[in-house]
Amino acid sequence: MAFLKNRVSVIIILGLILLAVVGMTANLFSDPAGFLLRIAVIILVGFVIYSIFRHFYKASPRKHEQRAFIRAAKKSKKRYKMNEPRKGNNRKASSGNSLSTLKRTKKKSSTHLTVIQGKKGKKKDRASL
Repeated sequence: MAFLKNRVSVIIILGLILLAVVGMTANLFSDPAGFLLRIAVIILVGFVIYSIFRHFYKASPRKHEQRAFIRAAKKSKKRYKMNEPRKGNNRKASSGNSLSTLKRTKKKSSTHLTVIQGKKGKKKDRASL
């Protein structure tokens, strides 16, 4: 808001706002029915313009789903590229890179997931099948 730093522009803007308020109140007292009619027409025209704008520029559900799909595809590509081993001509360079990529791509296990122990020791009786 650079214009607020300049006192002359602030005085001009405040003067215009003051003149507009004085003019509207004078118009309200001189012709109240005409004033209310003009205000109603301005509100109606604004609503019509807003409705038309909203109708044409509103994001349809297809567009929203398409954007969500594109975003998910980009994330999937990033994840796939990070998990994919990089191939290099030099073994030393590739081994150094692979260690750094393994450190970056290693995911931390979710703490809210637990392992449920099943019947590991008991084997199925294959003869009865």
